[in-house]
Amino acid sequence: MADDELAQAFHGLLAELATIEAKFLAADPPLEEPDLLDGYRLTFSLLRVAVDAYVWGDKDNPRLVDVIGPYQKWGGDNSDAFYQLAPIDPHRSYRVSGNRGDSVYLSITVYGGPDDGHYSNRIVGTLNDRSLSFDADGNFEFMLSPEPLGAQPGLTLDADAVVALTRDYLDDPDTDRRAHWKIEAVDPPPCRHDSRADLARRLRAARTWITEQCSFIPTRISPPNEIAEPYPVPEHAYGWSAADAAYAMGAYELEADEALVIEGTSPECVFWNLCLWNPFLHTYDYTYQRVTHARVTINGAHITYEPDGSWRIVVSDSDPGHPNWVWTAGRSKGLIWLRWFLPDATPHRPVCRVVKAAEIRA
Repeated sequence: MADDELAQAFHGLLAELATIEAKFLAADPPLEEPDLLDGYRLTFSLLRVAVDAYVWGDKDNPRLVDVIGPYQKWGGDNSDAFYQLAPIDPHRSYRVSGNRGDSVYLSITVYGGPDDGHYSNRIVGTLNDRSLSFDADGNFEFMLSPEPLGAQPGLTLDADAVVALTRDYLDDPDTDRRAHWKIEAVDPPPCRHDSRADLARRLRAARTWITEQCSFIPTRISPPNEIAEPYPVPEHAYGWSAADAAYAMGAYELEADEALVIEGTSPECVFWNLCLWNPFLHTYDYTYQRVTHARVTINGAHITYEPDGSWRIVVSDSDPGHPNWVWTAGRSKGLIWLRWFLPDATPHRPVCRVVKAAEIRA
């Protein structure tokens, strides 16, 4: 029995998890201790998403499940957003409904490409809060369907549509109401299709997805203490990235007594933020931000702006007394990520400089 297709797929998935540990233990240069611990946690975040998306996910009768959260970090998460995912069949029609809550931005994106666990290679379509209609209570409803929708709101599914991903951004995620989403197949089958061959296929897809997620980590950005030129809203996107956001990436590397001062401006947009990431592209623990007032991310609603509308963010390990301080959580090096949703223009490149933290306190 151990040689059959299902057993091989099962043990192959387990073996893939072990390769994650081998990869981060062999990192050159070696990872700092906090990043090493995050590597072990990452293993289970990836497994959790892979199982929800590929082992349990049901295109015939889908459910939207959380794939990003305080204890579910991978692939560029942040503290201000909730993401949900559901696999879809391009030959079926689905009714999507919900309520926007207090979200300042929400969207659903349908991705196309292979359905064997390899990352999506294109965006089929996106609906966001500018293109959706809401009633007085914030409710919405639309269709995903391969059939022509006419005047009915929704997205047309291309033949390679494989997954739908929702995004909900909040200015104050600790207190604001998150959006509620529901997806229903219009004509689901009476029961779930199940077989050894199908489960083996699902396990192989989960393994493939985990392999791809680990292909670019640990990630290093050089030179440090710079932010790259922001790139505009993409016409085409790889993986599960957004089609209506501009991005910029950088890195920091600081001594204990140093701070990185980042200065810039933001175009008009519905939401923007800055996050610090470890080399696995996930945020430092932000669950204590409200208790300690030491932020590892910051968004535009909480920035103290200069009189001319520009902003200055200070990244350091010790609190310099600046209102826009972002804490490195004891890590001497890390990644920096900025995003702007529905910007009126591509942001200008932020300017960075390293100073002594004492200078800012003074």
